[in-house]
Amino acid sequence: MKCYDCLQEARRDTDGIGICSRCNLFVCADHALVIRHLLHQPNGLGRATSRVPARRLVCTVCRTAETSATSGDYAGTRQN
Repeated sequence: MKCYDCLQEARRDTDGIGICSRCNLFVCADHALVIRHLLHQPNGLGRATSRVPARRLVCTVCRTAETSATSGDYAGTRQN
């Protein structure tokens, strides 16, 4: 399969490496980020967070959207 973002840039020779966990589009190594995140599970009074972080593949577009939503940057305007 070919990378969706590369196809949008008229680059048709780039093979994808995986599927974005947010938008489910196939992306290549140039347009993908592997994010580490901790798994949280209710466990009574015991440990609720995994000792080993999980991996999550996201495309650069979705990662930008995730990080801009937490920084207060909405619709291209920054709130002060």
